[in-house]
Amino acid sequence: MKSSLSIGDAAARFSLPASVLRHWEDVGLLDPERDSGGRRRYGDDDLVRIGVIVRSKNAGMSLEQIGVLVDEQAPERHRVLEEHLADLDRRMADMERSRRMTEHALRCRSHDITTCPRFRAIMEEVVAGTGRWREAEEPPVETAVVSTDRGRKGREAAFAR
Repeated sequence: MKSSLSIGDAAARFSLPASVLRHWEDVGLLDPERDSGGRRRYGDDDLVRIGVIVRSKNAGMSLEQIGVLVDEQAPERHRVLEEHLADLDRRMADMERSRRMTEHALRCRSHDITTCPRFRAIMEEVVAGTGRWREAEEPPVETAVVSTDRGRKGREAAFAR
């Protein structure tokens, strides 16, 4: 299939404003053909390139990194991709730590997670600036109904958990 879409149609296909395609052209990522009236016409290769840019942006790549990715003459292509993979690994590890923190909060008997002794112990490294959310799996936390009384007894009960 041979496409020839206007900038508006090409942008709509990817749910983008047309100004984004113009910007990508300004920074050298796109170079669509022009019709006799000077209007941009996006062919199949342009649409594939837009798809690569969109997917790469969604994966966290900068426009500069994407420029290297789509430049067949770029000698640093492998280095940029290896750095991006390392960044993805870091972000995935952060997401996993966030997931464990959320799961802990869900199971925790304390209504206010900041009053949970186990959570506070884990966060000490973060507060001290010496670490992140611990890598170790969290032990199961019993679930129980906790009084929402914020009086002295309620606070003491929350800290005791």
